[in-house]
Amino acid sequence: MLRRIDLTAGEPFDVPRALPEGEAATVAHIIDDVAQNGAEAVLRLGEQFDGVRPASLRVPADVIAACLERLDPLVRQALTTAIDRATRVHTDQLPVPGVTELGPGAIVRQTWRPVRRVGLYVPGGRAVYPSSVVMNVVPARVAGVDSLVVVSPPQVDNDGWPHPVILAACALLGVDEVYAAGGAQAIAMLAFGVEGVEPVNVITGPGNIFVTEAKRLVRGKVGIDSEAGPTEIAIVADGTADPALVAADLISQAEHDVVAASVLITDSRDLADAVDAELDVQVPAAKHNERIRTALSGRQSAAVLTSGIEESLLIADAYAAEHLEIHTRAAASDAQRIRNAGAIFVGPYSPVSLGDYLAGSNHVLPTAGCACHSSGLNVTTFLRSVQVVEYDADALDEVTEQIEALATAEDLPAHAAAVTIRRDRP
Repeated sequence: MLRRIDLTAGEPFDVPRALPEGEAATVAHIIDDVAQNGAEAVLRLGEQFDGVRPASLRVPADVIAACLERLDPLVRQALTTAIDRATRVHTDQLPVPGVTELGPGAIVRQTWRPVRRVGLYVPGGRAVYPSSVVMNVVPARVAGVDSLVVVSPPQVDNDGWPHPVILAACALLGVDEVYAAGGAQAIAMLAFGVEGVEPVNVITGPGNIFVTEAKRLVRGKVGIDSEAGPTEIAIVADGTADPALVAADLISQAEHDVVAASVLITDSRDLADAVDAELDVQVPAAKHNERIRTALSGRQSAAVLTSGIEESLLIADAYAAEHLEIHTRAAASDAQRIRNAGAIFVGPYSPVSLGDYLAGSNHVLPTAGCACHSSGLNVTTFLRSVQVVEYDADALDEVTEQIEALATAEDLPAHAAAVTIRRDRP
């Protein structure tokens, strides 16, 4: 089911990212449509892509409240636990302000200030993601953001409103500004604003390739967290790994989407064979087996045979997976050697599914190799570092001559004059 790449036989590492061609032009057209035609374009595009047109873009407060009332008690308990654990982890991420005194009267303060308004995207296509409500809202709240808006695709089975469990999660978190909008049109609405919807400063959240492309195109107009989707998992394993667990974890991510990527990196041919055998057993038994089989047999998925753990770790680092699991004899120390990954899951009892829901970590993570330069969603996504500079007359006078020298060297005499004028005034 997984195609095999044998690096020990000289085959190249060839695992393309699952990015459909031609989406950029389509997404750009959608963004232009929303920017020019506002709310009507968002509703029209929602009807076109999601098959339903809600009575309004904004979800009424009574609809949100009713969804919480109907929420399954066990799901409510699980969401409450997820909120608590995520809050504790993200609170510990808050950066500490600093004060540097460079001399008497010469002070630079390092401060962190939240953005004012954020747009939080929650997918609602092949699956339902109330957990993404938690992952988006909790770090924004911990960061101190005042204004939060959630967007999620309209559902045919819910009168055009987002999925009821998503709305219930919003209610649990006290988010009352929710819009029935998904896809690239929702991202455009958040970036540019439409009638009745104020634009935001930052957009976060996972999504399909069209959502990811839309975030890429509006970056600069707004901030974004990272390019988060479609999903991917890489597993570094040696001969000590349990093939049933490895297969189950590869399947868990393939369940998301037909273009999801599942990559096994191992120096054990016996393990690769055993994982193949497990996939043959586990995939047919899975509810979404057709979707899973398509993802696992796609070119974005593979079993990669390496010459040893050193090469396995190098390949994993180069691939820069969204989710990286380490199933090796020395998993903890091997994990420390990885530089590039959205999140790292160490050992047989730390599956990605734990991180998706209740680990306390965040599951909105960079994909498509972006983990080499981008971080997963966290508190600092919603904070700006602002330096506050405060010098008195004597402190400025101490460095005036050096500022004048540098300004002259850069042929910017007015820069020098802005300092020397202060020295010459009473």
